[in-house]
Amino acid sequence: MARSEGSRINVTLDAEHAQRLKRMAEQAHTGEGTLARSLLSRAIDEAEIDGRTMVEILNGIPGATGRLERARQESARGEGIPLDEL
Repeated sequence: MARSEGSRINVTLDAEHAQRLKRMAEQAHTGEGTLARSLLSRAIDEAEIDGRTMVEILNGIPGATGRLERARQESARGEGIPLDEL
């Protein structure tokens, strides 16, 4: 069976969500990574995000505003990496 290529990402969960994922994986007799991948894929498939919803999601990320401002300052100083070099 051929395996399709995908993108690898790392996700960090807070302690509560990590514990919930662990319990769910144990109940499903599967690995945490397998279950997390399935849950994330399903959530992405079901998500219909408009501009307003996207702003709400981004504003809900702890520390996002500070990191964005720091990134703007670094970019203004020429410390960024052009996208085509990533």
